[in-house]
Amino acid sequence: MGNVATYEGVVENGHVKLPADADIPEKARVYVLVPDADAQRTHYIASPRLVHHEQAKDFEKQIIEDATETLPNFLLCNKLRASL
Repeated sequence: MGNVATYEGVVENGHVKLPADADIPEKARVYVLVPDADAQRTHYIASPRLVHHEQAKDFEKQIIEDATETLPNFLLCNKLRASL
């Protein structure tokens, strides 16, 4: 971030009105700080973490291949119809 300038403005009809001497170029990125405003709380849900890393082996994934996953859909449907 380069130079920073501070201006005080007023919100009118949903738009921020700045003083006439505020020389801000078009499409400039600006940040608006609102004092005494009720900020909307954002929630953060952290990923679970193991306290004891040696417990990681208890959560290892086991891959079990299912033969029906390798069959084309039309064969799978015919196989299901035959079993009904």
